[in-house]
Order: sequence, then structure tokens, then C-alpha cells
Amino acid sequence: MDVFGSFTLLLAFVCAVYAFVGGIAAIITRHPLLVKSTRQAGIATCVLIFIGTFSLEYLLFSDNFSQAYVVSHSNRDLSTFYKIAALWSGQEGSLLFWSFLLAVYVISVLIAYRHKNGELMPYVGVILAGVQIFFLTLNNFVESPFRTLAAVNASGALEPFVRMDGNGLNPLLQYPEMVIHPPNLYAGYTGFTIPFAFALAALLARYPGEKWIHLTRKWTMIAWCFQSIGILLGAHWAYAVLGWGGYWGWDPVENASLLPWLTGTAFLHSVMMQEKRGMMKVWNVWLVFCTFLLCIMGTFLTRSGVVSSVHAFANSQIGPWFVSFMLLTLVVCFVAYVKNHDYLKSENQLDSMISRESSFLFNNLLFLVACIAVLSGTLFPVFTEWFTPSRISVGAPFFNKIMIPIGLAILFLTGVGPLLAWRKTSTDSLKRNFTWPLVAGALSAVLAYVLEYRNAVSLVCLSLCGFVFWTIVMEFYRGAKVIAARSGMSLMMSAHELAMRNTRRYGGYVVHFGMVLIFIGLAGSAFNTDVQKTMNLGESMKLGPYTLVLQSADTKPEKNYTAERMIVEVMKGNKQLMMLYPEKRAFQGRDQQNGTMVAIYSTLREDVYVVFAGMDPETNLPVIHAFLNPLVKWIWLGGVWVVMGTLLALMPNRRAALVIAGATQPAASAVAPALNPSVTLRDGHD
Repeated sequence: MDVFGSFTLLLAFVCAVYAFVGGIAAIITRHPLLVKSTRQAGIATCVLIFIGTFSLEYLLFSDNFSQAYVVSHSNRDLSTFYKIAALWSGQEGSLLFWSFLLAVYVISVLIAYRHKNGELMPYVGVILAGVQIFFLTLNNFVESPFRTLAAVNASGALEPFVRMDGNGLNPLLQYPEMVIHPPNLYAGYTGFTIPFAFALAALLARYPGEKWIHLTRKWTMIAWCFQSIGILLGAHWAYAVLGWGGYWGWDPVENASLLPWLTGTAFLHSVMMQEKRGMMKVWNVWLVFCTFLLCIMGTFLTRSGVVSSVHAFANSQIGPWFVSFMLLTLVVCFVAYVKNHDYLKSENQLDSMISRESSFLFNNLLFLVACIAVLSGTLFPVFTEWFTPSRISVGAPFFNKIMIPIGLAILFLTGVGPLLAWRKTSTDSLKRNFTWPLVAGALSAVLAYVLEYRNAVSLVCLSLCGFVFWTIVMEFYRGAKVIAARSGMSLMMSAHELAMRNTRRYGGYVVHFGMVLIFIGLAGSAFNTDVQKTMNLGESMKLGPYTLVLQSADTKPEKNYTAERMIVEVMKGNKQLMMLYPEKRAFQGRDQQNGTMVAIYSTLREDVYVVFAGMDPETNLPVIHAFLNPLVKWIWLGGVWVVMGTLLALMPNRRAALVIAGATQPAASAVAPALNPSVTLRDGHD
């Protein structure tokens, strides 16, 4: 199976090269058979990558310890669930998984548009094949996952041999979320290849209008959704597993995942300007290009050893390949832009600074500034090492100082945008639209102060959350009120009907509501407290209003590890709330590495977060490290709403079918002509 898998990847590389070279020939000659054959070669490339990936999974599931990758990342006691995750736990497998997910997108695009957009698709096929060639080059010739173990025999020749068992999966990855988090994050990274391919293809082909945006809107939203899920799952994994009490430490690899999310979010907003007013065409094209390049950079940072991170793979020689590919991509994009920039002329100009267009513009500028700030802070240690003898790192204080005001400004514009009109907003409209959201923001600040969330930044954040929330409520209420008056439906049913008639617009508002919940959770981080204590059985310690009592300890043997567990009782006053079971795990293989399992008592108000930090070497007693983290649960709830809003925005619009409340059937037909103009719905964000 190892030879078979290696052969399929090599054959996939050959097919991708043909799809690339033949695609260029098809663009020049316009020969229909050549166009068809290169499309089929692209599909064949994807199928062969699927087969190669399944071959590696078969080797993992069959415990084939003649393979170096299986030995390094699996063992006999590893559960089936985690043998799936072993596919992307190492450098070679993760790159193959990148190719696999990219192939899913590519084959979907090639099949979905096989009879459509004949002028554009050959360009798209060539660009996608070019990206696949790069990763298949790595899969075949640089970091192949199909390498057989060999030893030098007495005669000096290499001789294959089989290990009795493997080293096992990295303990940090043996948690359920690590079977879900990487696929989502990789699906986000690879998914942004599709809008990149269409944007570059439209520029090269001088494709008319904004059709490429309409073609790629759903692909961009799908990639953005996966990226969002991946980031949030990664944050939750860091919170529940690493045991340091937080969910985001501005780690370089965390930052690498955030960078394309920032530019991708900016693109999803600014693209409305192009659709509505024919503006920001150059900006949108370069946002797509930068998003793709940042996805490649994120993959590079994770694998090159350029930055140090608990999330990164070991150092390798793969870095120059990624740098060369990024430079080549940048050159291609720049040449295409210089050659065809006249195609991107804006059709309109900004009419007023107090307009919805200006809110989108400032929104984009803030996202861009945030991206530059995170990127510069992440790469600062690398730059300092080039020019000084030592590496100087920047930590969380730097990022927080820069990103907190930017984040609050973005949150403010999230609420302002829907209150402004296109082109120009009148003074009367400003007074009418802003009054109640401002009142809601002020009341939110008062409520936060009463609940003792009295940090200045947190008060501002919670006030803005109230402001944005009321803006969203008003948007749903106004539309639902009109539908309820015409149809006789309840206000809640009318709001549902409203959302289904313009899923993109109201799905966006649901996403904004999810972001409000996330910002509420972020506001609580200013009030985190912790206490650490060496405890004997029966001892207790205070944590805010809670009392933690160490009741007992036990050992829990499992198939692949043995857990040493502390049993901690959580009390509030004289009332017992629950028992928590923080663990320290000793895993088999990998030199008996240890892992942790945090125990959390979570409410909407706060989390009681308990870590068994090991044994005190002096007293041989357990050390309990406990944190009180307010409002964290709102972050995870916000993530659910973000996903729900994205799924709603991906749904097709429902056609309006209104009837007058209380009207009989004949009367309905009589008034139908009068209703026709009023039920005509626009498809944009207006």
C-alpha cells in the first residue's frame, strides 16, 4: 500500500502538470477538446490525491510499522478516533492533508462549472493546477509521507525492517477537538484558493463586470466559516488542554490563522461596495490576493521553524519552498495587475463621509491595520535576529495595546454601518436611527457597572456591545413589522420570513450578533484572577466567591495513558455545586510524555477553571492551580451564532408570497395587482 500510495501521488503530479500546461495551451488555442481534456486531468489529479490520502490512512489503521510516518505518529494502543488525527499530526501527513482538502474544493469547482463560464474556467483551471503542483511537489519530492524504514546491514546496504510498535501520537493532540480543529482550519486555508483563482483569472481574462464575485461569494463564505470555526476550536483547545488559564496567547501560529481571517472578513464587507456602487475594485482584488498569500504564509510559519510555537511542527528545510512559491505568486499577481489595471476602474466615487460606503471603507482600513499590526509583531523576532545577535520577542502586552482599540473601533462600525444610508445620510436620519442604539449602549454600560465589571476598557466594550445589539434588533424589527402588517403573521414568524427572503443580509446580522457575544466574552478577561496552592487531602482554598476542597485523588488507567486525577469539590457559601476532576496524564510511547486535562465549572457569569499542576518536589503534595475567568462562555456561544449566521447567509433566498390578513380568496385576487410593486425585494445589502 505504501508503494501504491506513493505511485498515486506521483501520477497526480503528472496529471496536474498536464492540466497546467495543457490549460495554457487551451487558453491560447481555444480548442474545445483541449479545454475538456485539461478539465478532466484536473479532476483526475483530485481523485488520485484522494486515493493517496486514503492509502496513508490505511497504513495508520493497519499498524504498518514498516513506514516511518506510522512509527512516528501512531502506535498499537492508539484509539481509532485518534488514528484519523494522526494523518495531519506530522509534517508530511499535514501537507498531504492540505492537498486533499484543496482537491475537494478543486473537483467541486471543476464539476460545478463544467458547462458554465467558458471564457473564465480555463484560466481558473490553470491557476488551481499551479497551486496543486506546488503542494504535490512537496508531497512527492520534499516531504513524502510514504517512506519505508531501513537499516544498514553487515554489508553496508540498506535493508527494510519493521518496528514492533510506534512512538504514538503527540499527547497534546489526543483530545477530541484536535480531530476537528485542524480539518476546519485547513479547510479555511485551502478554501481561500478558490476566490484567489477566480480573481486572478478574471484579471487575466479581463472578465466583464463583477461576475467573478458572484461566482465566488459562496466559496469565500464557506472558507471564512471554516476558518472561523478552526480559530474558535483552537482557542477552546488551548483553554481546555494547555492549562494556562487562557484561550488566546498571541502565539505566532495563532496569529498566522488570524491574518487571513482579517483580510477575508474585510473582503466580505468591501465586496458589497463593488456590487452596489462599482467601487473598490482594485482593493477587492488585492484583498483576495493577500488573503491567499497569508494562508500560504500561515502554512509556512507552522512548518518552517522560523517562529517558535507549541502549535508548530519541528524545524525542517521546507521553508525556502514556501518562500519561493509566495514570491512567485506575488510576481504573477503584480504583473497581472499592471497589465490589466485599467479593467478595475471604479464606476463611482465616495459622495459623503457620512454614508454606508464610508463605514465600509473605514471598516476595511481597520481590518488592514489590524492585520499589519499582528503580522509585524509576529515576524518582529525574525527581523531582529537578522540584524542583531539575539532574537527579541514581543508578547501579549504589545498585541493587546494595539489590537484592543482597533477591535473596539471595528465593533463600533459594526453597529454604525446599518444605520447609515447609501451615498449620503441626512441629519434627521442620523437622529432617528442613532437615538435608541445609543440609549441601549448607555444602559449596557450602567448594567455592567452595577454587576461590578468596572474596568474602563471593558465598560466601553460592553457599552458598544449593547449599541450593536440594538442596531441588529432594529433591523429585524423594522422589516418584520412590515411583513406582519401585510400578512397577519406574528412578529417572530415575520422576522423568520424576513431573514429567509434576504438570507445574505440577515445572515450577516446574525454573524454580527455572534461577534457581539464574542466581544462580551473578551470583555471579561480584564477580571481574570487565579490562585495556586500546594494542598493536602481535605484542605481548601478560596477563589472569589467559591471554595475549592481537595477531597481525594485516584489513578485511572486507560488504553493509551494512565491518568492521575484530583477530585475537587466546588462550593459557593455552604452549597455544594459540583465535583471537578483535573487530570495529569502519562502517555505510552514518546518517552512517557505528560498531558493535562483541565476541569471547568462553567456558567454564563464565570468559569471556575482548575488545573492539577503536578506534585510539589519538596512536599510531594499535589499543586492545584485555579482560575476564575468571567464571561468566557459567551465566546463559545458567540462562535455558534457566527456559524449559524454564515449558514443562513449561504442559503438561497425565499421568494415573497404575501397575503392580506383576514382576506378571503376572491379578495386576495382582487388586490393582487396593487400588491405587486410592494413585494419586490432587492437582493443587496440596502
